[in-house]
Amino acid sequence: MEVHKDAFDLPSTSAGQAHVLQFWPELCEEERDVFLEELAQLDLKGLKDHCEGAAKAAASPPDSLDQHIEPIPPEFIGSVKKSGRDSLEEWERRGLLEISENCVGVLLLAGGQGTRLGVQYPKGMYNVGLPSGKTLYQIQAERIRKIQELADSKHGSKCTVPWYIMTSEFTLAPTETFFKENNYFGLEPTNIVMFEQRMIPAVTFDGKVILKDKGKIAMAPDGNGGLYQALVDNKVLEDMKKRGVKYLHVYCVDNILVKMADPVFIGFCVSKGADCGAKVVEKAYPTEPVGVVCRVRGVSQVVEYSEVQPQTAELRGPGGELVYSAGNICNHFFTRSFLQDVAEKYKDQLKQHVALKKVPFVDAHGVQVKPSKSNGIKMEKFVFDVFKFSRNFVAFEVVREDEFSPLKNADGSATDNPTTARNSLLAQHCRWVTSAGATLLDKYGNPLPLPSVSADDSPPAQCEISPLVSYFGEVRTVC
Repeated sequence: MEVHKDAFDLPSTSAGQAHVLQFWPELCEEERDVFLEELAQLDLKGLKDHCEGAAKAAASPPDSLDQHIEPIPPEFIGSVKKSGRDSLEEWERRGLLEISENCVGVLLLAGGQGTRLGVQYPKGMYNVGLPSGKTLYQIQAERIRKIQELADSKHGSKCTVPWYIMTSEFTLAPTETFFKENNYFGLEPTNIVMFEQRMIPAVTFDGKVILKDKGKIAMAPDGNGGLYQALVDNKVLEDMKKRGVKYLHVYCVDNILVKMADPVFIGFCVSKGADCGAKVVEKAYPTEPVGVVCRVRGVSQVVEYSEVQPQTAELRGPGGELVYSAGNICNHFFTRSFLQDVAEKYKDQLKQHVALKKVPFVDAHGVQVKPSKSNGIKMEKFVFDVFKFSRNFVAFEVVREDEFSPLKNADGSATDNPTTARNSLLAQHCRWVTSAGATLLDKYGNPLPLPSVSADDSPPAQCEISPLVSYFGEVRTVC
């Protein structure tokens, strides 16, 4: 069947995007069919608003929020460092109880590729060079297996922590294949639920859709805040309800130290009656480029470092501590009922954030170009922008060296690279064995120094502990 250009004339008139069809005469019939199918999935009114909004947002500097922010009140903050042993143990008991009763699930945000790492496959498939050769996906899967085992051992149960994995058009197929090839890392396949987030067009600075090829639009995932629409599109909330899941631990794929379904965090949030919670780490220095969990006009949210002036970021309290020190690490707690509320009432109110990107494109002559500088806008929603809809938000401060070492850049970058991620995990494991009473020895039998807490330093020994052996440094008694 021949498909005419006139069959899709509407976007050129209604959305002001006539240029997307400029290479139509050069496309074969099969290419036209595929292109039309892609174009037909676009919401024309939404596309017009999206393009105009992207261009406007990119041209506008971020608002300064200095006059409207305040720290989260102390009564809504828990802390690993500042809380007593009794409180920490009670929160852990409560968390393990909820896990044992099949009330807890984990939700992984894994829609992005490892482009900044120099690879074209999903970040979760990346091997940072551990002695075991384990990937991020394997480490996380084994932590799920271990926390199930700990909950079962304490409560005599046989529980399941379902693993929900949000992927994108780029990452779904390779992730599915990788899990199958690795026998789902010992987890039951029916307890791993993969689903896709939506894709949206990348646009130029003047609001024109970018063509990746003569018959294909440059698309990108709609940010980790696309989670809430994806939960609806893929009926994930219904699956959670069917399984009896009440509480979700939501996290990003690139943190090698992430504690899956952390019972202390879960227990803290549940005991406080929270519907929404965020793990935070103390900022390393005032201008560290991380968002800060705080209140704006009395409402909890994350403020990006670009939205406050340096003098505000540098404010200190009476003890010399930073006033705005609660660094966001994309590690969150949500009740299922809160996610249901967001899906039904609030998801369309999420703020759109501007990301300037190098977007490959075809020029007016049909030649493919890989730009050397940013040429396009990708609009993103952020998962944490739902905090303001919470009725009872809490924050939980954890120790950076124990819980946060993201993998974002290739080796050679100053921070957040495979070497720093690997060092963070190996140094943590060295600390675990020395805390358990072991002494690390060099090849000559001489004691090694205690491990540093800095990811910039090499650990004193290549000591790796499988998550199947220890979840958070607990000692296993062998009879």
